[in-house]
Amino acid sequence: MSRLVFLLEERSMKTFLDVLIPRLFPDLPFLCVPHEGKQDLEKSIPRKLRAWKEPGVRFVVLRDNDGADCHALKQRLTALCEDAERGDTLVRIACQELEAWYLGEPDALAEAYNDDSLRTLGNLAPFRDPDAVLNPARELANRIPAFQKVSGARQMGARLSMERNTSRSFRKLVSGVRRIVADQNPSK
Repeated sequence: MSRLVFLLEERSMKTFLDVLIPRLFPDLPFLCVPHEGKQDLEKSIPRKLRAWKEPGVRFVVLRDNDGADCHALKQRLTALCEDAERGDTLVRIACQELEAWYLGEPDALAEAYNDDSLRTLGNLAPFRDPDAVLNPARELANRIPAFQKVSGARQMGARLSMERNTSRSFRKLVSGVRRIVADQNPSK
């Protein structure tokens, strides 16, 4: 594999992955390509996948669920990739938004925002399943006045872990990338 290219819905996801991926996969060459929202991403997928001629490149398509049917959305994105003859593209959905991944690791939130009261967030019924929180960005903004999407992405990309995070969609992204890396480097 020459490198892993992430096709993303928005800039905050790029900021997050630009910090997270080198921490979790230090030897992985990668590129994050943000788009101007969901529609821009979906229109771009077939065009970019067909036009990208770099030998050995692999792709990950990643977008927020934003209340959609997660399985139907994944099927639609997978079909776009298959239509572009890139059926090996990893499709992952952040349920419901990127910020749900932050709720999946309250200790990291407490550390990032220097607020120990955030450590108990996961004990509260609405946050036990971070992927089920309907508007995680709003929940974070309500609880953390200093929270902003891009700076929050940078701070949380520096802290989230596969081992402690309870978000299933975050764990699926990391395990999917881990599988691609292992397939390319079976000796590691």
